Amino acid sequence: MTLICIEEHAIDAAIMEAAGPVLAHEAPYLRFQSTSSTPVRPGPGRSPAVDQATAYRLGADLGEERIRRMDEHGIDVQIVSWTSPVQMVPADPGIALCQAANDRLAAAVATYPDRLHGFAALPWQDPAATVAELDRAVSGLGMRGVLILGRPGERFLDDPMYRPVLARIAELGVPLYVHPFVPVPQVQQAYYAGFGDKVTAELSLGGWGWHHEAGIQVLRMILGGVFDRFPDLQVVSGHWGEMVPFFLNRLDDVLSPGDTGLSRTITETYRSNVWVTPSGMEHRAEFEFVRSTVGLDRVIWSTDYPFLQLGKVPDFIDGLDLTAEERAAITHRNAERLFGL
Repeated sequence: MTLICIEEHAIDAAIMEAAGPVLAHEAPYLRFQSTSSTPVRPGPGRSPAVDQATAYRLGADLGEERIRRMDEHGIDVQIVSWTSPVQMVPADPGIALCQAANDRLAAAVATYPDRLHGFAALPWQDPAATVAELDRAVSGLGMRGVLILGRPGERFLDDPMYRPVLARIAELGVPLYVHPFVPVPQVQQAYYAGFGDKVTAELSLGGWGWHHEAGIQVLRMILGGVFDRFPDLQVVSGHWGEMVPFFLNRLDDVLSPGDTGLSRTITETYRSNVWVTPSGMEHRAEFEFVRSTVGLDRVIWSTDYPFLQLGKVPDFIDGLDLTAEERAAITHRNAERLFGL
């Protein structure tokens, strides 16, 4: 099979260093992520996290090591994105750092055009600069989409200040990947703190908190009328939809179009404007639920590289009850359709 994966990350050291003071203040618990004295071992249905040092080393590479590991895991094409929170850097120097990161990714894609494509990073702290860099990255550098790491700032993407950015993304016909990141500090303290360092960190982040926050961001976009305003805007949501698909029926039961003022139900909007990826969560139960709720025509594969311990990715897909057409759809045809590959 041809396998295209679309949540495959790179880490920019300059952005991480510049964002360090803000992260240390807002999310000091981050340093305890992916550290454990009794780590879970990989196996069927299990893809535990790698240690942070290994993830940072692998994420820094956009060359031969990345291609070698793609071959090892059975991945033909990655659409690479930066998991470095550039919006947490002040606008100056954040804009320049963002431009440099996009230039570096574009150079890697040019070196491996049959294996790599890219998502643009944007300086969300300055919406006007965001539109300018979006145009440069997509029209000039050939980026295939945009990825946002968490909230764009103190507010979520449904805020009117981001309408020009979302409008331009829709006009360019590229998707927006809404990726998790640290929760609002007040929420983190009230909901997830108070345990040991490891438990607090993972409950706040990859165990629950940042998935919930990413799901809330997509829900706010739906309820805020973003997709009524920009019906061509397509959003990608990882980790099997960041919890949202599992509550679509409930949301429809309590929030009808008469309540929301939207032109469609929440589920209808979701099925028209949101795509779902597993982000390396090779769990059959979640796959089957998303298959029945969202539909395989909205599923694209992803591995959350380099943050998880992976085996041969096609092995899990081969074990699913799929027709040849369905397998082709989730492994490459849906991605080709969404990203214009």
